Amino acid sequence: MIVCREKRVLSNSMDVAKLLKSILFKQDPVSRDKEHFWTIHLNARHRVKFVELISVGCLTSSIVHPREVFRRAVKSGSAAVILGHNHPSGDITPSQEDIGLTERLTQAGSLIGIRVLDHVIIGSRGFQSLMEGG
Repeated sequence: MIVCREKRVLSNSMDVAKLLKSILFKQDPVSRDKEHFWTIHLNARHRVKFVELISVGCLTSSIVHPREVFRRAVKSGSAAVILGHNHPSGDITPSQEDIGLTERLTQAGSLIGIRVLDHVIIGSRGFQSLMEGG
């Protein structure tokens, strides 16, 4: 489901975190307590085309499959994507599952020519970029 069509430039992971937090905080408090996984679709100049909600899970996880992440990216001609999800606990430390998923999605994107530029985790204690490490 496309949740944002606001065209903008994201210069760094902080910009990504701000965008994702603004989307998340449009949800009611009960919905915010679930893990959400988004894909930010970018054009060839790395400008945002739209943001897609891929999955809403439970308190500690959500189901994410490469097919779902890249389906609309292929159809819409996205050149690259940025992945993002929230940790309802507030702890932004990436889990082993987060790291493994990022690697898997990066490999899948590489096979089809859609680059994964970053994966940003947001929480009440800030944000964490898996690509920038900070």
